[in-house]
Amino acid sequence: MPYDFSKASVLVVDDMTPMISLTRSILNVLGFKNVYGATNGEDAFKIFCEHSPDLVITDWVMEPMDGIELVEKIRKDPLSPNKYTSVIMMTGYSLKDKVEMARDTGVTEFLAKPFTARDMYKRIAQIIENPRQFVDTPEFFGPDRRRRKQDGFGGNMKRHDDKKTDEQNILDKLRQEAKGV
Repeated sequence: MPYDFSKASVLVVDDMTPMISLTRSILNVLGFKNVYGATNGEDAFKIFCEHSPDLVITDWVMEPMDGIELVEKIRKDPLSPNKYTSVIMMTGYSLKDKVEMARDTGVTEFLAKPFTARDMYKRIAQIIENPRQFVDTPEFFGPDRRRRKQDGFGGNMKRHDDKKTDEQNILDKLRQEAKGV
């Protein structure tokens, strides 16, 4: 499904100017007309506050402020014009612990370098087609970190809108009887 990105704006953040140019070119091919660039998180946050882009695509390793710190500012700083803005982290650090760290900071999608225009499009389409609810707790603010729907969940139901299966209701009843409730 093709999208019209001509009115959407993107902020691309990378300490390597050629990477900003390459990413901007890919975004232009995808139809984005308004693409801003910054070479570090500090400058990026200023541009973010000034233009409030619809999407931020940021590298991880930069000085003086890296991509993780930028995401934290976007999500938590009172000056942030939109803490719900989608953020794609593009980086060569694609080990599981790094992906989880980015996710736990509030990154919406992860894009491992090197990537293709198709990879970039898939991440943007994922944001559009499968938006995630935002979670706001004292410890975390960002897109829900759970991606997989667990139909066979067998633990305790904790939300008022959780639907229990007959099997879960029977297990709950047995647990209550075992406790003498």
